[in-house]
Amino acid sequence: MVRLATVNDAEQLDILNSEFNGKGETTFENIKDSLLNNQQEVVIVADDNGLLGGFVCIQLKKSFCYDEYMPEITEVYVKMEYRKRGIASAMITFAEDYCSKKYPIHKYELLTGKNNFIAQSVYDKLGYKNDGEIHLSKRTKK
Repeated sequence: MVRLATVNDAEQLDILNSEFNGKGETTFENIKDSLLNNQQEVVIVADDNGLLGGFVCIQLKKSFCYDEYMPEITEVYVKMEYRKRGIASAMITFAEDYCSKKYPIHKYELLTGKNNFIAQSVYDKLGYKNDGEIHLSKRTKK
C-alpha cells in the first residue's frame, strides 16, 4: 500500500535513509521533527503490512514568479527486495495525485543521477523528460 508517511514511520525511514544516503546524513530526531513540522515536504511510503519498502520525498517549491507550486521530487528509494514491482512508479504517481489535489501545480521537477539509467527509465515512463536545465550544487564548509 502506498500512503503518506506519518511520525510513526520515523524509525523505519531512518534505516531506509541510511541505506540510501549513507549513515550520518541526519538523525532519527530530525526525521521525526520533519515528519511533524516540515510543511514544505511531502513524504510518501510503500507500506508492506507495516514494513516500509521505500519512500519518495517531494519538496513544495513556491516562488513569487509563479502562481503555482513547482513540486520537486528529490528522493526516491526502494529497498532492493522490493524493486522491479512498480513500487517507485506507484509512489511517484501517488505523490503527483496528492499534490495536484492539494496545491495548484505549475509543473513537477525531479532530480536523478546522470548515470542512474534504471531510474531514468522509470521516470521516462511516467512522463518526465530532460528539459535541458543543468542542476548545479555547492557544498557548504562544515
